[in-house]
Amino acid sequence: MDLYKVIKAPLITEKGTGLKELHSQIVFKVDRRANKIEIRQAVETLFKTKVSDVKTINMKGKTRRIGRNVGKRADWKKAIVRLAPGENIEFFEGM
Repeated sequence: MDLYKVIKAPLITEKGTGLKELHSQIVFKVDRRANKIEIRQAVETLFKTKVSDVKTINMKGKTRRIGRNVGKRADWKKAIVRLAPGENIEFFEGM
């Protein structure tokens, strides 16, 4: 899988900010077909940093309703990446 298609977007939430400050972990929205090895390689290549651990979570899309019509949002995958001690991602430093 192409490394540039593995990581879709960073997830900047209150919980994610707490993980970054306390445990040096960054949360990303990733491709559903990507595995932990591909996620690790993508983060290390794109952000030029060392990764010590990767955890993945398959998130189920929520059921939504508009009037009589019922629909479902797409399922997606979340990755929590722990950086090696002393490493950081400069994209997140200004936040």
